[in-house]
Order: sequence, then structure tokens, then C-alpha cells
Amino acid sequence: MDRLIAERTGGRHRIVVFHSRQLGEEKETLEQTRAGAIDLNRTNVALIGTIVPSVTVLAMPFLFRSLEHLQHVLDGPVGNEILNSLEAHGFVGLTFYDSGARSIYNSVRPVRSLDDLKGLRLRVQQSEQMSDMIRALGAQPVQMAYGQVLTGLANRLIDGAENNWPSFVTTGHYKYAGYYTLTRHTVSPEVLVMSRKAWASLTPDEQTIFREAAQRSSLYMREKWRELEERSRKQAEQAGVKVVTDFDRKPFEAAMAGIYAKAERDPAIAALIERIRNME
Repeated sequence: MDRLIAERTGGRHRIVVFHSRQLGEEKETLEQTRAGAIDLNRTNVALIGTIVPSVTVLAMPFLFRSLEHLQHVLDGPVGNEILNSLEAHGFVGLTFYDSGARSIYNSVRPVRSLDDLKGLRLRVQQSEQMSDMIRALGAQPVQMAYGQVLTGLANRLIDGAENNWPSFVTTGHYKYAGYYTLTRHTVSPEVLVMSRKAWASLTPDEQTIFREAAQRSSLYMREKWRELEERSRKQAEQAGVKVVTDFDRKPFEAAMAGIYAKAERDPAIAALIERIRNME
């Protein structure tokens, strides 16, 4: 994205990347972006959904049938509507990035049924919806900043967490949580947002360049993400992590009834969920 923007603006604009929480935890950086202190921010939809209600739909458990279903939704009218809805809340939505399927992992036992989740303390993002999901599955949610999870696992403050393969491995969580169940409960994406202050400083032509470069970077990222997922899973398995694939998914889905009932009290959210379900 930086290369494309630099080329098309003759070097007037560049992107400087601060990774690995250098500017703070996600929740903090979102507020900084909203205030205009950070120009661009890539964040998980579950967290920004605490500010922008429509975005939470993308983090609904067991809503998407596959990664292809998710991408079809994001690349179409629904995805554009959700990006546009961010502006009223202080952000300009530019594009979505893949974040893989999130699954449950822990250090206590293999999880094959809802009974296996009982009593487990699982870290979740600082999101009410994610806490509700883990509670509905019978485990105990512990809201914790991402950067604290490794210490939490190492010190047995938590029994496990839920995340995608690359996050599970790159953070070192796999060294302490030896059971990974392919629940794939959400395939919620990341979203790239820009502060309205930074956006307003661009000319209309520059805004077009930024938006197009962001969208092209999304397609590039999908290929890189697939490669990283494969490498990460192989690394975890070689380290001795036991991957559980033989679990009964239907009771997990049925346990989400209350979460959907709560979300669908909002007619707009209910309509959005229905549109997503009906998309091929």
C-alpha cells in the first residue's frame, strides 16, 4: 500500500508502520485514531464493533459458512455499507483484511464437546459479544489485552484463549496451550480505518489513491495470509500441539441462539444478518 501511494503521489505521502503494539494496545490505538493522533489503524472488527454496532455482525459466531462466503460478503455491497457506516463514528473505512478462522485452544484438555469447555478460563477480546459467546459455550470469559495473554497462560491465570493459527504461533501461545480445537467459531476480518482528520487533509484525488491502494493491498494480503496460516499450523503441530478436528459442531452453533436473539433486537442488525445468510 505504501509503495502504491508513494508512486501515485510522487512521494508526497508515505506510510510508516508501527507494529507489535508499539503505539499501545488495540483499544488504546482506536481512541487515538478517532482523536486524529494516529492516521491509519488496522484493527479487528470485534473491538471496533464496540463503537460501531453494524461492524459487530462480522464477528457473529458461526455466521459465515466458509472463508469464501466471508470474502464474497466483504467484496460486495454489504462490505461497502459497513465500511461507510464507520464515518459517523469518527473513522473512514478503507478496506478489510483476512484474519483467518478463530478457534479455541487451551492447556488443560482436548475440547470435543461443550462439556469439555466447562470450567475453563478463556481469554477473549475486550468485547461484550465475545464474552457472551464464551459464556454461552459454558466456559468462563476473561477479558484481557492481547499483549498480556502469554503471561496469563504461562502463569496459569487463564487456561486458554481463542485465535487464528498465526496469532497462536507468533505470540508463543502454542508453547503453553497444547490443545487446539478447530471450532472456527468466527472468521471475523480486520478492518483498515483512517482518522477523519487525516482523511480531510487529503485532496479528493489523493483520497481516491488511498482507497484504491488499500483495496489492492487487501487482495495481496489474502495470498500472504494463506501462506502464513499453513506455516503456522505446521510449526504448532511439529511442536507437539494436538489438533482436535473430531468435535460435534451442531451443539456449539445451537448454543449461540441467545446471542443472535440479543443482536436481532435491532431491526437493522437483524436485516444485515439475514442478507449475509442468504448470500451464496
